[in-house]
Amino acid sequence: MAPYLTLFLAAFVAATLLPAQSEAVLVFLLSDPTLSATLLVATATLGNVLGSVVNWFCGRVLRRFRGRRWFPVSERGLARAEAQYHRWGRWSLLASWVPFIGDPLTVVAGLLREPLWSFVLIVTLAKGGRYVAVMAVARAWL
Repeated sequence: MAPYLTLFLAAFVAATLLPAQSEAVLVFLLSDPTLSATLLVATATLGNVLGSVVNWFCGRVLRRFRGRRWFPVSERGLARAEAQYHRWGRWSLLASWVPFIGDPLTVVAGLLREPLWSFVLIVTLAKGGRYVAVMAVARAWL
């Protein structure tokens, strides 16, 4: 149970804006033949998606502070970002797995009021797909 919990926590933290690396933990645990690869990928995906949901909630909360002097984006900039987001749509969340841009993208999705159901669905596909790819590469090397 401890390896799965460790992976869950690593994946959760990795999905937030805090620096962490869950893929390395997954690859290390995949080298243990007593652990289920399917359960490891599912655990990593669940932790990573839940971490992204935290980012989404942070974005929703941040929206309340728009218009304040310290808010990082002007009203005009926010309107432009919202127009671009709605132009490219929720499908930009398929890039939520990409390092450096994926985590801020999940905050922006909350800020721009992406519905939670579509957010979770698309982010799960993106992040789950990444962990399946990591597993495939790790199995080819191990």
